[in-house]
Amino acid sequence: MHKPLRIAAVAATCAVAGAALYGTGAATADQSTANSTREPHNIGLLVGEIDTYYGTTLDSDGVYQASGSSPYAKDLAHIESDAKKYIRKAAEKAGHQHGRPAVVFDIDDTLLLSLDYEKKSNYTYNSATWADYVARADRPAVFGTPELVAYAESKGVEVFYNSGLKESQRASAVANLKKVGVDVNLDAGHMFLKDAANPPSYLSACATAAAWNCTTVQYKSGTRKHIESLGYDVVANFGDQYSDLQGGYADRTYKFPNPTYYVG
Repeated sequence: MHKPLRIAAVAATCAVAGAALYGTGAATADQSTANSTREPHNIGLLVGEIDTYYGTTLDSDGVYQASGSSPYAKDLAHIESDAKKYIRKAAEKAGHQHGRPAVVFDIDDTLLLSLDYEKKSNYTYNSATWADYVARADRPAVFGTPELVAYAESKGVEVFYNSGLKESQRASAVANLKKVGVDVNLDAGHMFLKDAANPPSYLSACATAAAWNCTTVQYKSGTRKHIESLGYDVVANFGDQYSDLQGGYADRTYKFPNPTYYVG
């Protein structure tokens, strides 16, 4: 998961209460000034708000976990409930559609939660530490997502994955997904990962063996276009970044909350 634009305090997702990114007319930390200021939201306060949003706690193994009763969990439950209703209706209408219904899921912070990494890395990205974290294959599920994936399958909707993880991280991703109960269509024909060394022909406009120049939107939308070219109708596309969802080739998009980093 290459995150060149990864920064803390970013997501326009499920706004954390009081977390306006720019103050107007007053400094942060409840300090008033004679002159207006447009300084960014105080990062110390924002980290506290993120912790409150996730209900972040350190478990007995020294791992930061989100709480099942947190605002984050409640937001997810609302989104997933709506998604299940939509998937059911889409499956019922499948006979009138132009292709077999399919859903597409991002992986990082859509199916597997990276909160522990974010906290311990102080919301910054390092390719070496991130690779080590992924290789452990021990991330918890994003609340409710194993059930959502299973629900889509139970309705006859084909499940695909479209992730920014590298092809070299495939085994770790599959192992981690199985560990949390996501065990649907984890083969190479359904799980699309970034393969910069051997990019697929359908991304030839932005990627060759000599150079990978695809933006996240180009890569993700190009992959969804490819899925639809196989005879599927992507009825729903799930991701924690807006770049997971932009570019078309999905009837409906679902943005999962993630205020810890941004991928453009």
